[in-house]
Amino acid sequence: MNIHPQWFLIDSEQGYNEAIARYEEVKRSPKNTDEHREKMLLVHLIEMYENSLWDFPEVDPIKMIKIRMEDFGYKPSDLAAV
Repeated sequence: MNIHPQWFLIDSEQGYNEAIARYEEVKRSPKNTDEHREKMLLVHLIEMYENSLWDFPEVDPIKMIKIRMEDFGYKPSDLAAV
């Protein structure tokens, strides 16, 4: 019988690294298993921790494409060709 840690909110880099390591172990778990439920909890906890560290602004995807096209000097016809 494997004993896994009880998960709490991630509040340190060490806890984050432990959660990532455990996620890597259970990421291919079949649905409706304890490991799958643990994986889903880890995804949520990891996402919450990452969002608390990295505050990315909400950007409209179309606006972002236009900004990047301008950065690289592309025209709409260049994008249409691809």
